[in-house]
Amino acid sequence: MPYPFGGNSFCYKGCGLAESMASDLRISPRERLVLTTIIENYIATGEPVASQALARQLGNKDGMSAATIRNIMASLDEAGLLDQPHTSAGRIPTAQAFRFYVEQLAAPARSSLLTPERREQIEDTFAGVGSSQQFLERTSHVLALISSGVGVALASAREAQALEHIHFSCLTRGRVLAVVVTTSGVVQDRVLMLDRDLSLSELEAAARFMNENFHGWSIDRIRIELGRRIEAERSEYDRLMSSVEELCRKGALQGDVGMGPTIFVEGVANLLAGEIDRERLRLMLSALEAKQRLIELLNAYVDARQQSVRVVVGLEEAIPGMHNLVLIGAPARLGAESLGTVAVIAPTRIQYQETINAVSYIAQLSDRIFQPPQ
Repeated sequence: MPYPFGGNSFCYKGCGLAESMASDLRISPRERLVLTTIIENYIATGEPVASQALARQLGNKDGMSAATIRNIMASLDEAGLLDQPHTSAGRIPTAQAFRFYVEQLAAPARSSLLTPERREQIEDTFAGVGSSQQFLERTSHVLALISSGVGVALASAREAQALEHIHFSCLTRGRVLAVVVTTSGVVQDRVLMLDRDLSLSELEAAARFMNENFHGWSIDRIRIELGRRIEAERSEYDRLMSSVEELCRKGALQGDVGMGPTIFVEGVANLLAGEIDRERLRLMLSALEAKQRLIELLNAYVDARQQSVRVVVGLEEAIPGMHNLVLIGAPARLGAESLGTVAVIAPTRIQYQETINAVSYIAQLSDRIFQPPQ
């Protein structure tokens, strides 16, 4: 699909890592071994990897001589997979190399690959969560903690319109003020012109019914469920449901209550600690502070209709300030509905498999915590 940012950004699915121009790259098993070893050493140390170090590491196990390793590194360099920061320095992997590395990860994203300690840490973080907004806010925190990068959680447009509280008050004959507060803090008031008068007790009963039964539900979902209940329960709650039907029919719950998606971002300091170039630091901060750009980034690369983890290497092609950063994200769902997107933005030196598995686990955790009401 064409992405709104232009350029050649690459995405991978954690389940069957595919969909990449890097998959056209053909390298020999020895080249793959050398490249993988360089990448994993660079992730561990952050330092260029020299041929002498590789010779010591691979010579004993795989019988490759120093001369063979130097020739392979030169070949990988020509293929655009390695870069040499200084003439006398070792090599560092390029963005294309990281794309290839992510493609080659053998294990798909599975929560079973997380250690019991990591799963316990994640689940403890979500103890006591009572709303989707709390879940997303804590997601940004735990992902920042686990990845040492930036944890990001974006509420879906529907979740941004989730009901926190509704109140009705009588203005004049046939006119009622409806005040709707969403879980994201948006307050919307509307004057409803009713076909019949409702008493104060009827208005209070209608508000109480909706607040007790639909707190945390999306506005669209409430309207659908109300339509079902009005038909199913009309005989038992005839007077109450008649009042609720009249208020909703006149616009108490319109679909435009929210003012756009809510995004939680935590852990920016994790990136700043390792950045010494002041100009790059300024550009990075500017990019991360532009939350609308982050929203566009997540919406462009993480498909809410899919369940797979997406890995995007080379974010500078989308947003120049995000040099040497990678996005690992997945959609969080609540039954058949989208809850939002959970993601990590981190340096390309991130521990990929662990982060992919953690993002996948948290994305699936939302469906366990919030079972949709029947």
